[in-house]
Amino acid sequence: MAKAKGISGFPEWLPQERLLEQEIIEKVRKIYESHGFVPIETPAVELIETLTSKGEVDKEIYALHRLAAEEGEEAELGLHFDLTVPFARYVAAHFNDLVFPFKRYQLQKVWRGERPQKGRFREFYQFDIDIVARDMLPLACDAEVVSVLTKVLKELGVGTPIIKLNNRKLLIGYYQGLGLDDATVQKVIAIIDKMEKIGEEEVMRLLSELPIPAGAREKILQFSLPKVAAKDFASFISTVDLLSNLAEEGAAELV
Repeated sequence: MAKAKGISGFPEWLPQERLLEQEIIEKVRKIYESHGFVPIETPAVELIETLTSKGEVDKEIYALHRLAAEEGEEAELGLHFDLTVPFARYVAAHFNDLVFPFKRYQLQKVWRGERPQKGRFREFYQFDIDIVARDMLPLACDAEVVSVLTKVLKELGVGTPIIKLNNRKLLIGYYQGLGLDDATVQKVIAIIDKMEKIGEEEVMRLLSELPIPAGAREKILQFSLPKVAAKDFASFISTVDLLSNLAEEGAAELV
């Protein structure tokens, strides 16, 4: 019998592998619920205008067409590529019915039109938790999320977990202190977020395309490169000119 060919990037497990996957899902679910997170599920399909509200994700979206769609008819629906965008839409749609702070977990498959490679699939599970408030969210909620994720990783036995933290106040405040306007700040954050994936040289190239004051690009890169252990952060940040009160506030929250 000829061997049927699977679709690249879409895993198909043998029974023992599927049993292991179910065991992992159950362990994660129990830990999330033990910390008061409640489950939700959103449709696999969202409006494309909702999915693209974050920008720069068009290539990741699998658009849906009916086979009998009219020629030239543009797709209005797509498979969700993460759970953050659907969750934001969910909260907005059910705002008056939710109890805040709203602690939600969501264990669902997502789909991304990326090039398949080792450790990266086109179809995979995401195990999300978030805490949403009506107004300001206490900093302790961020600490709780980190604590829960650490517990999950230890329970799954995947080795010694390394949790990487940043603070948007620190980033935004520092970049504003360099003379960047709000729109450019957001673009810089998006570029820096890709540092490990695209490398320093490509980061500098992308930064050169933005309206950034002379000399600021090098400072942005220098500020973004260090990876500092939590126990060393206070001494490290004390040597940096943070340039703004907002950046200092963000640094204080991390300390």
